[in-house]
Amino acid sequence: MAGCGRAVDARASAREAGFEAQFPPTGQLLDVGGTTVHAHVAGAGPDLILLHGASGNTRDFTFDLVDRLSDRYRVIAFDRPGLGWTDPIGAQTANPIAQAELLRAAADQLGVRDPIVLGHSYGGAVALAWAQRAPSDTAALVIVSGATMPWPGDLTGWYAFIGTPLGDRVGPPLLTALAPLALGDAIMEGIFAPQPVPPGYSEYIGVGLAVRRGNYRANAAQISGLRPYLRVMAPEYPRLTLPVEILHGDRDEIVPAFVHAEPLARALPDAALTILPGQGHMPQHGDPQAIVDAIDRAAARAGLRPGV
Repeated sequence: MAGCGRAVDARASAREAGFEAQFPPTGQLLDVGGTTVHAHVAGAGPDLILLHGASGNTRDFTFDLVDRLSDRYRVIAFDRPGLGWTDPIGAQTANPIAQAELLRAAADQLGVRDPIVLGHSYGGAVALAWAQRAPSDTAALVIVSGATMPWPGDLTGWYAFIGTPLGDRVGPPLLTALAPLALGDAIMEGIFAPQPVPPGYSEYIGVGLAVRRGNYRANAAQISGLRPYLRVMAPEYPRLTLPVEILHGDRDEIVPAFVHAEPLARALPDAALTILPGQGHMPQHGDPQAIVDAIDRAAARAGLRPGV
């Protein structure tokens, strides 16, 4: 049995090395108090922070969206802790508030001032935490398909299993060592539905980065541990008076709008809610112009001048 475990670990390590060689960092690696943070920086103008969702990395934004914005914004896309090329932060890896604090410190190294902060899915919670911790130094928020409110019910399936001691011990090594990448493609199709996965996206995003053992564990901990933090954060949302643009697809079955976007819009004093007809969980790909327009509206409402 021990020999089998060693063989699985060796196979997992070899695959991880191959994935990392195939999908290296696209930006710079910052040392933030001993923690490595990956930041992809492009363009010039007002600062715009992009925070990706669960299982993702900066490549979700550099695939297409960054190029649509870098002519008039300085766009900074971060890998969140434990994902992509950013280190985990120990017991705080699943804490969106601690994530925001780490990434704010990284942004400070880059000279970021009064940014617009966009968060997609889980990144929406981190964006809100960013503003809660620095309300006077955040110009505006853009929340896209955000997981931002405590939801009813309990997680089941994979995330429930990997949250157990047995699941944590055996699940990630086996999947990293043995799972075909086609499984990731099938999961991706479900995340994008009802829109198709854009041509070339699965080859670009680096599915292999997401199937590393550490990435699996960090992502599962973040998803399974998010709701208690949202219970703490949500009562404080009415204190956020900065402009907020909220975008959500009406076909999003992963993070439903009626659970998250609609009550969030009611809670925030200066929120504008846009429901995107026919869009699922990934409107930054299904309707990227709607995202660009929302960022421009947020900039205008905050008194920023893109391109200057």
